[in-house]
Amino acid sequence: MRERRWESRETLDFNQVLAVGERLRQLGLKPAHPAKDIICYIEEWEVKAPEDIDQLDAWATEDITLVLVHENWEGDFFLYAGAFHTLYRQHEDVTTYCSVSHPWRLTARETILPRAMLWLGFRHTHAFIRVRLQTSEVVTPGERREDARRPRWLEDRRHAFDEAITLLTLPIRVAVDRGQVRLEADSAVPLFCSWPDAFGPCQFEYNSPDPFEFLVPASRLVATWREPATVRTYVTGFPEQVLGRFQALDPASRLAYRCSAHCALDEVPEMLQAIAPTGRLYATLCEFQSHEFLPDVDDASVIIGIVGANGAFQIEARLNRAPLPEEAVPGWLESMLGMPVSYAPLPPFV
Repeated sequence: MRERRWESRETLDFNQVLAVGERLRQLGLKPAHPAKDIICYIEEWEVKAPEDIDQLDAWATEDITLVLVHENWEGDFFLYAGAFHTLYRQHEDVTTYCSVSHPWRLTARETILPRAMLWLGFRHTHAFIRVRLQTSEVVTPGERREDARRPRWLEDRRHAFDEAITLLTLPIRVAVDRGQVRLEADSAVPLFCSWPDAFGPCQFEYNSPDPFEFLVPASRLVATWREPATVRTYVTGFPEQVLGRFQALDPASRLAYRCSAHCALDEVPEMLQAIAPTGRLYATLCEFQSHEFLPDVDDASVIIGIVGANGAFQIEARLNRAPLPEEAVPGWLESMLGMPVSYAPLPPFV
């Protein structure tokens, strides 16, 4: 639901957000009412120290992840990731998680952007390497508007995956079968692939019980970048004092939290104030199927959401596909929301 996304052009106060909910209710939909319990997703909340998460103690929180962000990083990725890995193993548990992300560069192709991303990660029972590609545009599963170019992007994706797999020396086979790119490995090895049949962001993740297996291969992939990069390290499930030890591994990085928090809809402004001035939050206001308004075209799942940042709000609309021709979607959404919108896909690699 990330890729088909529109956002209101102007910022709103919270009373205007509630007015949008009332407008949707008058259209026959069922938006959240002010007292309804909802989930807020918090991202990019910059903090000075790990204990700043205590500012959210008034609400139940889940999936709390501290992200160490080092911009313009240059160095030895093997040593950098290895230091986090060593500390992780000293404190690992079934609920803990650590990964380090870094961009890598693949051969230029018509439909796939040269900037890709990798994550080298560690969990309690295994290590993993995750590789994600980003296409020049997005066509979600089931959309037919780019069928004429399907052979081109299938070949581009096959070659791009094969390039990454060769650099990583992974025992994965890449093939095109029945209009999809397929990745195959030994059945005993966990392998996950997202969106193999869509013209859009796609990734695979390969696991190993050997916690050291991917340190050297990941460094080979990182070596293709050859310029300063933003490195992000994600740490989940550790007590605050241990998070402080992770922070000490890279004092030059800035700290940012991401998590989900449960609150009543009318508590959203209070939560936004708690993560000011840098954090962003997302919450769902209403969900419905486009067939309720457009019965004669392809159905789409629609989420009307709230985005909070810098003390103000915007309305977002996320669709799993475009139910109308691309140029007609903004007008349809504007007639429903009562405000102009712009196409605003979220960043693929954050």
